Amino acid sequence: MPEKNSSFKDLDSFYKGDQSTGKATVETRMVNGKGNWKCLLTLDRERRPVSGNTEALAAAIRRGADLRIYTEFRHNEHIDTQSDNPELIREVADFRITYLLEDRWVAGIINLRQPICLPEGFGPRPSMSFFLYNQNADQAIARPYLDGEPVAGKTGQSPIDDHSDMPKYHQFDGWDAGTNAPSSNFAYDFEIYKFWVCDEWEEVYSHGAKGKVLSGSIEALVDAFAVGREVKVGISGLCGDMAGEPAAAIPHEVFVHCGSCYYYTESKQFMAATQPVVRVNPVIPLRYKSKEWDFGWLMPRSDGHVARWLVDPYTLRFHRSEGRYAIRWFVR
Repeated sequence: MPEKNSSFKDLDSFYKGDQSTGKATVETRMVNGKGNWKCLLTLDRERRPVSGNTEALAAAIRRGADLRIYTEFRHNEHIDTQSDNPELIREVADFRITYLLEDRWVAGIINLRQPICLPEGFGPRPSMSFFLYNQNADQAIARPYLDGEPVAGKTGQSPIDDHSDMPKYHQFDGWDAGTNAPSSNFAYDFEIYKFWVCDEWEEVYSHGAKGKVLSGSIEALVDAFAVGREVKVGISGLCGDMAGEPAAAIPHEVFVHCGSCYYYTESKQFMAATQPVVRVNPVIPLRYKSKEWDFGWLMPRSDGHVARWLVDPYTLRFHRSEGRYAIRWFVR
């Protein structure tokens, strides 16, 4: 939440004025004055394209771009329907996990968020809020609880919840109600959707699942990380096993930021520890479904090996696995 100082007020009034006079200059100033965030797609409340296009969005994600999505909604329509406060709320959400499906369809997942109860603080139970947005604004939520409370529900399809007090909320389905990991797919009629990207990543190295070099060099990756540049990976086919037979899964690439990175100077192997990853059965649009998602951490390596430390969201039990994947390495 920005501080209520004069610069924020000036930007706010300039943005409001822009709604009636034009968008071009404000679109790059609204998120960052340096203009490194650009809006590539805007949808209206009925999720119809207003400006930009999905092809440009997909091209940016393919280049490793970061994704944030801007929306607007009213407090008494979305946060507390019993309230008489109609105040407009503007939100920008950070989607640290991005998917590129069939090299054309973009989806993003929030991977670090605890539930927020606006404007006071946090929700009633500790959990992860794995919100998922598709490029057409189809949305979803998966919520693994972290407090270990007993569960009474069973996995499988669940009845759709009563949203009669929230007419802008359209739930498509529900899964695993009463378990430790309920999920659902829906759309909410936000006033507007803006898909912002920061397209500053540079692909410096890529290889196949067995480590065969496809482009760039490991030396370029090492030189970049050694001077403090950030590292990000795009892993092809990471969620294939969620579809049952990996060969049956549609082509997909999952992008995730890396934290600590390591280089073995004699064996010339590079490896990294990723941020938490949410894996979902790759379909278009991307959706949650019972037993078709999980989350955890990865250690990708420059020979195609990926160690997986994954969590069963229904039990919170960790299990180890590994696989071999084609990987693209980006730096910033």
